[in-house]
Amino acid sequence: MIERRLRQTSARLRTLREELRVIDDQLAHLADDAGDLQIRAMVADSPGAGADYRRAQEHADAMSAHREHVLATIAELERRQDRLLDAMPER
Repeated sequence: MIERRLRQTSARLRTLREELRVIDDQLAHLADDAGDLQIRAMVADSPGAGADYRRAQEHADAMSAHREHVLATIAELERRQDRLLDAMPER
């Protein structure tokens, strides 16, 4: 039973770590886009440019929050994995 839980936890950790790599890549692009739109909003004197920046920044903020959630989940799974390893009988 412990070994099955370890396999499940390990598989979930692999999936989440891959998801984190994708999130980091997407977050970098979203942050770059938001930065570009912020500069454009400062240079342009139109309210539409500011709205574009705010939307882009909201997307970047949402992705950042999702990243933090994934990191917290990974940390919890690593703790669970450690507890399961400690609970395994020695052979």
